[in-house]
Amino acid sequence: MDELVVWKTQRNRKPLIIYGARQTGKSWLMEAFGAANYEHVASIDFTDNERMRHLFSGDFDISRIISQLSIESNAPIIPGKTLIIFDEIQEVPRALTSLKYFYEKVPEHHIIAAGSLLGVAHHEGISFPVGKVDSFTLHPLSFYEFLRAMGKTSMADALVQAGFEELEPLFSDELTKYLKEYFCVGGMPEVVADYAVHRDLSEVRRLQNNILRDYDRDFSKHMPARILERARLVWASIPSQLSRENKKFIYGAVRQGARGKDLEEAIQWLVDYGVVHKVSLVSATRAPLKSYASFSEFKLYTLDVGLLGSLAGLDVSVILQNSALFTEFKGSLTEQYVEQELKAHGFEPHYWSSPSSANELDFLIECNGKAVPVEVKAKENLKSKSLKAAHDKFSLPISVRTSLSGFRDEGWLVNIPLWAIGSIHTVLNRRTSPN
Repeated sequence: MDELVVWKTQRNRKPLIIYGARQTGKSWLMEAFGAANYEHVASIDFTDNERMRHLFSGDFDISRIISQLSIESNAPIIPGKTLIIFDEIQEVPRALTSLKYFYEKVPEHHIIAAGSLLGVAHHEGISFPVGKVDSFTLHPLSFYEFLRAMGKTSMADALVQAGFEELEPLFSDELTKYLKEYFCVGGMPEVVADYAVHRDLSEVRRLQNNILRDYDRDFSKHMPARILERARLVWASIPSQLSRENKKFIYGAVRQGARGKDLEEAIQWLVDYGVVHKVSLVSATRAPLKSYASFSEFKLYTLDVGLLGSLAGLDVSVILQNSALFTEFKGSLTEQYVEQELKAHGFEPHYWSSPSSANELDFLIECNGKAVPVEVKAKENLKSKSLKAAHDKFSLPISVRTSLSGFRDEGWLVNIPLWAIGSIHTVLNRRTSPN
């Protein structure tokens, strides 16, 4: 919401596309933003909308289009006073192309579109308005946002400011309890909203299974038949892929004898749809990490830790068992959680492994132009042999370990509690900022 308010006042504002997987809250966000910041909202849902498909099938006469949009939405369209919303824009690809003409001919109009990358990126013959739109991706609720939904706003505020001293040791047990709940509930808005009121984990799983079924229906709707079954196999294999000690994606684990060329396209579709995060191996531990990324060696994570548990068929009763949840599937839920927290807070994680695989860094991120390793510990055990070896070998400025233990700064290594990993940027800025 804060980013949208900034977008509204930008001098060189462009039409904005909000990407994100189904049910991450894109439609709600646009409508709530429009209601709070504009006199009028002209909202168009392109799903099964033949009138809009016909409207955009002709030329891009923007005056004509605006007139018809006003009739369709039953709202006046006034520059600066009306927010125009194109929801599910991938359903009418030429509407996507029209954003170029909105920007060039009537930049005074405020327009936001939402859709999945799957639908937007794979329409042949459709011109994407490169350089004519802005965009950002909406992720599921982070752990801090989950805390706010649970009524723990002051606690979340303290975490945002990296106020570990005031939270430890008095509130660490309570934060760990909420983190366990988050591992089961995840961050999908509908699921969190229901859990915040009813605290019913059985209903949580039912809602998550409904989301997974919706995703599968979208696969059938958008994916070419030649890759549909492969994509489903890849998607279903993620829990078992992450349950291995070495979590690198293995093609042969999807289907016996499968190779990269058999599954690459299917994996890319899942990434574009937003339900899968691809974390690539890097050959060097220095910035920019993307320059050293491998195309053939990677890990795959889902978009949400709660959906991963549902996809894996995890019994929700596990949440009642001490800290067993953190070590389930060889700590895959914990690693999934850390990966999505890094993504939600603006990092693009990679990972590193030595040629012999004797040492591996779970994640590598960039902060202030420096590469920073992040090791994930699902237990209280804080031995970090691989992290120490890599830190010394590559003369890294700072290393991060995240675990159930409390915050500590050991000079070369900072331990951040799992419930506070969302504050990693604040901690690192203190240590890596050139000032």
